[in-house]
Amino acid sequence: MISLSGHVCLNHAGREAVAKCPGCGQFFCRECITEHDDRVLCSGCLRKLVRIDAPKGRWGTFLARSLQMMAGFFVAWVMFYATARVLLSLPANFHDGTLWKTSLFED
Repeated sequence: MISLSGHVCLNHAGREAVAKCPGCGQFFCRECITEHDDRVLCSGCLRKLVRIDAPKGRWGTFLARSLQMMAGFFVAWVMFYATARVLLSLPANFHDGTLWKTSLFED
């Protein structure tokens, strides 16, 4: 078993170490370590372990993002257009604030 007595955290000099990272061999406090796949790792080793490289310079990704953006603008335009049509279909006395003075059930 690893003896942690006398070791301090690599990132926080005033805190005692509670674990040794098996990836880099450094000692860390409770805030600087995390559990991943039943192992205790530091943030740097965890970042290296789960790094997912996004493809760079791919036209497919650019095209997909552009289409998503255009679809979003189209949906927003349709919603604003529908709202405007509803507002325009309201009677004029509704906009004047005099609708409440008339009976809705007049023949």
